[in-house]
Amino acid sequence: MKARFLMVFVILALLMAGCGAGETPTGGGAAAPTNTTAAGGGAAEPTAQPGGSGLSGEISIGAVWSLSGAAAIYGPSQKNAAELAVEEINNSGMLGDAKIRLITEDDRSTKEGAIAAFEKLINQDQVVAILGPTLSNSAKAADPIAQEKGIVVLGVSNTASGITEIGNFIFRDSLPESDVIPNTIRVTKEALGYQKVAVMYGEDDAFTKSGYDVFKQALEDNGIEILTTETFAKGDVDFSAQLTKIKGLNPDAIVVSALAEEAANIMVQARQLGIPETVRFIGGNGFNSPKLAQIAGPAAEGAISGAAWFIGNDTPGNKAFVEAYRAKYGSDPDQFAAQAYAGVYILANAIKNAGSKDPQAIRDAMAQIKDLPTVLGTFSFNENRDPVHEPVVQVVRNGKFEVFTGNE
Repeated sequence: MKARFLMVFVILALLMAGCGAGETPTGGGAAAPTNTTAAGGGAAEPTAQPGGSGLSGEISIGAVWSLSGAAAIYGPSQKNAAELAVEEINNSGMLGDAKIRLITEDDRSTKEGAIAAFEKLINQDQVVAILGPTLSNSAKAADPIAQEKGIVVLGVSNTASGITEIGNFIFRDSLPESDVIPNTIRVTKEALGYQKVAVMYGEDDAFTKSGYDVFKQALEDNGIEILTTETFAKGDVDFSAQLTKIKGLNPDAIVVSALAEEAANIMVQARQLGIPETVRFIGGNGFNSPKLAQIAGPAAEGAISGAAWFIGNDTPGNKAFVEAYRAKYGSDPDQFAAQAYAGVYILANAIKNAGSKDPQAIRDAMAQIKDLPTVLGTFSFNENRDPVHEPVVQVVRNGKFEVFTGNE
């Protein structure tokens, strides 16, 4: 009798062990494997990772861009690049039998539009993650909705302070101004030797206000005198009063924290008022759109900005990305396109490594991404879910961005 009981016990134990052997972890507290797949542009074949082959069906991802309104200079290139990346990923089989379904919403460059877009994507479309929104102002309003629902957000152009502090589901691949601006001031002061500057910034936008705060500290840290600080509001078109005052103070340079359209108008009006070309404009991420030179024309020549990406970067897949973007859309990508493109690949790698559509598992896998090859460079998230990669400094020459060398 005892022998029969023992045999039944052994058989049951073997059956129970067999049930667990084929299950794939879905995240939770488990560490996701580090991914070595090149992010984008066909630069490398996707490397097989545990869990990726178990995915199937549609994976719904939201994207919230400013396709109209004040920030429409940036949103369309983000939309184009994200769609290009999704197309490449789906065609490559990177996610096994699964395909990404990208659901795009226009937030109209407003906080209210971003909130409505997030609510639709989360409650109606049931997305597992959201890319965007374009503006930091909008992110600060909408990201808390995703945080509360446990949905991953990957900001691809949010550079203001306080973004990832919203919560542990909030990530960004866009270098914050606190990383970009101090490097820009250090590099340009060493090259140009300026000692006194005027500062202008948009006081009603989280991005431009945060940029001003970082500029102010960086200028002070480098012993540069701030002659005056002038403010404006989003949508302003007349900057003559501020620029007339600045002209009278004879600064060596003008530091501007602004979105591209306002920055371009400032440059045009400054030159019209007789501020000489030797007085250089220095800005942050808001300058980094081809629209700056398109709107400002010759007035943008020599404008300098800190950046997270340069079109000629020798980074993994960058050349292929630029060529594919040109072929598909008939224009060059900008930094905002590159960050959106890289963002889709970063998110896809996290989904692959998680081997799951579960937002918690995706979040945990995102947090584990280290040394991932991307068009932005070798990419990691730090402990605060902020990006880690090298910034660059660029200058407008003949209407296009070039790497700033100090010899211009």
